[in-house]
Amino acid sequence: MTKKFGIVGDPIKHSLSPLLHNYWFKKYNIDAEYSILNVKDNDLMNIIAKIKSKEIFGINVTLPYKQKIVPLLDILVNDAKLTSSVNTVYLDDQKKIVGDNTDVFGLQAAYLKEVENVTTKKALVIGAGGVSPSVIFSLQKSGIKNISIINRTIEKCIFLQNKFKNLNILKWENIQDEIKNFEIIVNATSLGLKKGKDFEFNFDGTKESLIYVDTIYNPLETKTLKYLKDNNRKVFNGLEMFIYQGQKSFYLWNKINPEIDQKLIDLLISKLR
Repeated sequence: MTKKFGIVGDPIKHSLSPLLHNYWFKKYNIDAEYSILNVKDNDLMNIIAKIKSKEIFGINVTLPYKQKIVPLLDILVNDAKLTSSVNTVYLDDQKKIVGDNTDVFGLQAAYLKEVENVTTKKALVIGAGGVSPSVIFSLQKSGIKNISIINRTIEKCIFLQNKFKNLNILKWENIQDEIKNFEIIVNATSLGLKKGKDFEFNFDGTKESLIYVDTIYNPLETKTLKYLKDNNRKVFNGLEMFIYQGQKSFYLWNKINPEIDQKLIDLLISKLR
């Protein structure tokens, strides 16, 4: 029987997750297929029921469902427990629906491990949505003490501040001035996403030592990332984070740690050009 896996989110057409996981299924001769599952909020319960009945063997979860799906699950484990944010769901041996979070690992494995003297850096997280708890937690796990967050609506920031102590909250109207004060900036919003809205200003005046991480991978270069790259700032798009979080999800489902080979990277990049 072909095992079915998929991803839920909205919008979801841009996702490369099917390409990523189907590549690995083929490489490791696993009889499985991964597809985009177009669902709305009221469909989530039905998806969970299908996992329980083994009609679906696992899903990835992206915006805007990373927190919305939590009440439907039996148990949160590992980083999902600490972030209350889920991107990987599966049925365990006790027939419990498990929510895990591989985004934290993805960010650390892709970027933060490369930052020198990371504990001395000041970090700014832009956005307080679905991936933001994972970003904050990965920064904390990397030893960064000075972390600030900025978002259009301050209520979401306060919610995160209650979860992550010592998180500084900044006002959105001051963002253009605030970005000049940080060595690490992570865009955890959907601003810059293909065919979506972007930041309404250039990121001028940032520190020469700035490291800018965009959690977006489609397009490969958002307007902001390109601007900073052209101004000799160190930049990372979201592709590596995406690959590493997918690698860990694949392991949770199949107990195989898949290789990230050049053929896979070239295949993903070719779909983004």
